[in-house]
Amino acid sequence: RDACAEPHQLSKGETIHTLKTESETLKAKLEEERAKLHDVELHQVAEKIEALGQFVMKTRRTLKGHGNKVLCMDWCRDKRRIVSSSQDGKVIVWDAYTTNKEHAVTMPCTWVMACAYAPSGCAVACGGLDNKCSVYPLSLDKNENLAAKKKSVAMHTNYLSSCSFTNSDMQILTSSGDGTCALWDVESGQLLQSFHGHSADVLSLNLAPSETGNTFVSGGCDKKANVWDMRSGQNVQSFETHESDINCVKYYPSGDAFATGSDDATCRLYDLRADREVAIYSKESIIFGASSVDFSLSGRLLFAGYNDYTINVWDVLKGTRVAILFGHENRVSTVRVSPDGTAFCSGSWDSTLRIWA
Repeated sequence: RDACAEPHQLSKGETIHTLKTESETLKAKLEEERAKLHDVELHQVAEKIEALGQFVMKTRRTLKGHGNKVLCMDWCRDKRRIVSSSQDGKVIVWDAYTTNKEHAVTMPCTWVMACAYAPSGCAVACGGLDNKCSVYPLSLDKNENLAAKKKSVAMHTNYLSSCSFTNSDMQILTSSGDGTCALWDVESGQLLQSFHGHSADVLSLNLAPSETGNTFVSGGCDKKANVWDMRSGQNVQSFETHESDINCVKYYPSGDAFATGSDDATCRLYDLRADREVAIYSKESIIFGASSVDFSLSGRLLFAGYNDYTINVWDVLKGTRVAILFGHENRVSTVRVSPDGTAFCSGSWDSTLRIWA
């Protein structure tokens, strides 16, 4: 090869090999420093805290109407309505209390993997194998043709895995099988910011809970959970302790930590201030992957849906399992606590959604 291809930047005595070794040494040193800060386990700190009493959660409503696997759901801020999406190509808006279907749209593609309710309650977003995120305005007129008002907002080069409105109806955050996340303007469909840093499919994202929240977390098939600055597009923190795909990421209510659910059959808690994993929620008997996680309003409980059809409820502080919920007849794909914390909804490959309280 011609000499011009030689990298000019290397100083005397430096080779790619010496630089690699140096970077490995620095990495190891960083890990050592990190470990020094880690003086005590979360469950040890929580030893003095009283254990949770027995609590009973039952299925209070079952929502039937999808013709295939339910893949995603989201609550409206009115604490009553739910949007769900399915492998049958349908997106349904439900009244979770009466179980009535208020709206239904059939998407042009099956496998609608992502759906989200707009903060105002006046629109829903969805997408999947069409690589797009579409926004449908909802009106009070039940007979209205929603499909006619559809707006394509986001375009990825691979499937849409997750979408979420930011704190207004005007912007939407998406994650994709193309390995990126992106922020879009709903009106113009313009790309406002893209987020590069995952080396494989991004499967999930979650916006930090504070109103000023300018960060979000994403998880994916590279086993990494990345925290991003929404304004700069920078990856500000990264955590890699899972042994398999991260299927779901969810902020702790205070915004100081987040939980993950993974195909490695564990859920984990990462503390952003301590910059490390602080808890693992697992049992020898749990061998199936966790598909979805969400916190109770107080942050004391972690609800996790699994591929063995169960929902496990974990005591976040003590690291113990406090309940197993049975009822679904196939994989649980999505678990979301309602905005007022009084109930939670689970969606499953058995094509139903259940409201538990």
